[in-house]
Amino acid sequence: MDLGYIDPASGSMILQVLLGGAAAVAVALKMWWGRVLRFLHIRKPEDDVPAIEPVESVAATPEGESLDATPEPVARG
Repeated sequence: MDLGYIDPASGSMILQVLLGGAAAVAVALKMWWGRVLRFLHIRKPEDDVPAIEPVESVAATPEGESLDATPEPVARG
């Protein structure tokens, strides 16, 4: 029996295809399992789950201060 030669580039590509396929199967099974749980009323549908409200951003600088590093010119008079 004569075994063929697989160079490192081909070997890594085959490994990448196998790992990518395994990840795709895992995601598909997870999505399918979620549908099964919703069908059996074990998990609530996504529409009933309350959404997380966005948090208002807080300014890092006090009001009136600028983020500009150059000072404003002072009027002489």
